[in-house]
Amino acid sequence: MTSERPTIAADLDVNESEDGLIIYVPTTDRVHYLNATASVVLELCDGSRTAEEIAEGVRQLFELELSPVVETKECLARLLREGLVS
Repeated sequence: MTSERPTIAADLDVNESEDGLIIYVPTTDRVHYLNATASVVLELCDGSRTAEEIAEGVRQLFELELSPVVETKECLARLLREGLVS
C-alpha cells in the first residue's frame, strides 16, 4: 500500500445494495461490487485511520476475537489497485 491513511477516491458513484456496495468509477467506466466486509473497510477510509486501525474497526463491528490485519491490508491493496482509495 502506498497510503498510510487511505481515503475514498473522489467522484465515485456509491450505492448501497442488500449485501454491500455497488460503486461506479467514471474515470475508468467500471463498476465494482463490494461485499459487506469490503464495504466496511472502504467506509473506514476517511484519511484518519491506518490499516491497523481500520482492521480494528472491522474487528469491533463484526465482533471478531482477533483484528483481521492481514486481510484488511489485502483488501486495501485491492481497493487501491482499482482506484477506489488513495
